[in-house]
Amino acid sequence: MPEQRARDSKGGPLVAGMDGIDVSPVALVDQSAFIRTARLGLPGNVVRQAVGLLGQRELFVRLLGTTAGNLNRYYRRKTLGQAQSEALLDTLRLVSQAAATFGDLERASEWLDTALPGLGGQRPFDLCDTFEGRGIVRNAIRRIEYGEFP
Repeated sequence: MPEQRARDSKGGPLVAGMDGIDVSPVALVDQSAFIRTARLGLPGNVVRQAVGLLGQRELFVRLLGTTAGNLNRYYRRKTLGQAQSEALLDTLRLVSQAAATFGDLERASEWLDTALPGLGGQRPFDLCDTFEGRGIVRNAIRRIEYGEFP
């Protein structure tokens, strides 16, 4: 039986912009599922899928603490470690939040890839390789939702 996609109260997808990523949508919106998934570890092919979806190879090189030449090795790993899985899940969750805020993944990716004065001239993607940086970007997304971000 195929895995059913998580749905919101109106029957729409629970997470935005994550088609083609082999991660349970529930893990991106439910804290317990997020923790459980991070502890079990994501399969390495999720790295390949994320790079393919977002086109941000350098971000994932930094996020995983590897080199561009070694990133392909991650694609073949059966399971990533807990810390790497958590960072990857959190980044995917942030991208999904941006896609929901901006209406689709294309507009979200454009915003994430644009240098913003409100972020000290940095692109949101440039901040996504650290926990604190993702928090700053997540805060900017929330401020946009409330009409407060320049």
